[in-house]
Amino acid sequence: MKKALVISGGGSKGAFAGGVAQYLMKKEHRDYDLFVGTSTGSLMVSHLALGMLDELKKLYTNVNQKTIFSNNPFVIKKVAGEKIVSINHFNTLINFLKGRKTFGESKNLRRLIRDNITKEMYEAISKSNKEVVVTVSNLTANQIEYKSSNDCSYDDFCDWIWGSCNYVPFMSLLEKNKQQYADGGFGSLVPIREAILRGATEIDAIILETEVTQINRLHSKNPFSLLFDVFDFMLTHVERHNITIGKLAASNKNVKLNLYYTPTVLTTNSLVFDETKMRAWWKSGFKYAKSKREELMSEFRPDVLTDQEIEEGVSNVENLNI
Repeated sequence: MKKALVISGGGSKGAFAGGVAQYLMKKEHRDYDLFVGTSTGSLMVSHLALGMLDELKKLYTNVNQKTIFSNNPFVIKKVAGEKIVSINHFNTLINFLKGRKTFGESKNLRRLIRDNITKEMYEAISKSNKEVVVTVSNLTANQIEYKSSNDCSYDDFCDWIWGSCNYVPFMSLLEKNKQQYADGGFGSLVPIREAILRGATEIDAIILETEVTQINRLHSKNPFSLLFDVFDFMLTHVERHNITIGKLAASNKNVKLNLYYTPTVLTTNSLVFDETKMRAWWKSGFKYAKSKREELMSEFRPDVLTDQEIEEGVSNVENLNI
């Protein structure tokens, strides 16, 4: 039996996924052979493969805009106690004048990846029986690619993780091997099917969205916010498509599939990294996974009978005239 952990994209909402993974691995003692991540999920899978939950929690609950963006295209203001995100016209103009292809730059994230996913960690994964896979979108070849820790060097692996996280055109574009790469979520936000193709027989998939749409977006006020809303719309439908295909593949291959959605809308802009909120999301992810597992276990406990089952049992006994 080959167990896999799949983590979807979701930017700062990855903190919630960390809490879920912590519960599954620490409290339920889930031992995974395969880890597949997209975007923020790709940032997490190396630590998870090595059981470095405390280090991952420290990383995910201490990041902010400065640790991600070298040129931040956003301005965050507080209006009536709420954070409102708008475009940073000055930083965006600077990027255009420099001949950049995107509104903002995420070179600080690239440094963060190399500082926290070390060569020693990469070598430890290579020597273990674990496989770590990250998803990237090859914009040049117009296809999704999956990069395994078994098939590339440390430097390449760090590049693929960075590319998988780059939500263009708000973050940097990865140019590698004469190809242009961007966020893996543009084509495979929830890579369940890839885990199945790699031999997984049981999958825990953490999906950083609610199962049912719970919000109606406010009308866009400028081209920048409109672009963001359009991207969010497309990714929502990519996610649903990925999950549908994943469920069909799991059913066809007789794979046990457990889905963990966020119970509520965590944020409407996952490119805003708020340390306080991310700490709270980690805790809520842990609590949610606990309640979800208890719910799943109660469904399979033969000693727990519903009132209807008890009544049917009594009726059957009476019919037997015992």
